[in-house]
Amino acid sequence: MLAAAPVPALSQGAGLGAAGELVDPDVLRVCADPSNMPFTDESGEGFENKLAELVAGKLDRKSVTYTWFPSITGFVRNTLRVNRCDIIMGIAQGDELVQNTNAYYRSVYVLVHKKGDGLDGIETIEDPRLKGKRIGVVEATPPASNMAAAKLMGNARTYPLMLDTRVAPSMGEVMVKDLIEGTIDVAILWGPMAGYYVRESGADLAMVPLLKEKTGSRMIYRITMGVRPADQEWKRSLNRVIRENQDEINKILHDFNIPLIDEQDRLIAP
Repeated sequence: MLAAAPVPALSQGAGLGAAGELVDPDVLRVCADPSNMPFTDESGEGFENKLAELVAGKLDRKSVTYTWFPSITGFVRNTLRVNRCDIIMGIAQGDELVQNTNAYYRSVYVLVHKKGDGLDGIETIEDPRLKGKRIGVVEATPPASNMAAAKLMGNARTYPLMLDTRVAPSMGEVMVKDLIEGTIDVAILWGPMAGYYVRESGADLAMVPLLKEKTGSRMIYRITMGVRPADQEWKRSLNRVIRENQDEINKILHDFNIPLIDEQDRLIAP
């Protein structure tokens, strides 16, 4: 409510000229997790950090500043909604806590395994070769639902969905490490996280986009930028940046080994 309420004394000096929009005209103020690679971190090494720099440049902002808060319950409420920042760089389309821009990429959950382990050529969670395998999956995610339907949860190792990565390592990092060390046989992860940690590991791992799931939850999601519901002009400005700079955006994403999916559900090559 506070975020949506017009404050004339502020909106005259800040924002894009639309009543009630409190967007800083000089600085790109980003809401972000301080320790959530490959997305964001305080050192500025995440792909959403790089994307923020791109957006700031295209909109003639003098700098990028951050309001840091962990990716746990209350993130939006304690950042964007209380006007401490003006944009969340990556948020799934349809999230009801924010107003979404147009999507700037689509990605997919992936299945990761060691090459030559008998699973080469696997394409779906329903593949019978997964029976009896120790599968790592993040709890309450779409792949977990499909695994339950395929009766694969008996040997599953579940990892927490909500985690304060200021005090614990990323689940993507932990799962890929567990796979390499043999604690699990298979890891099923959100593509951007898997792609980054598979590349960083240097191990000979196969990463299979789950593009052929025929039943259960969808595996492909559009990712947008999130703004306050009242900030219509701000959303339009960001949509223009996305539309005019998609190739540069894709390059940033590919640099982090993120599997990108087009509207026909095909992989976009680097």
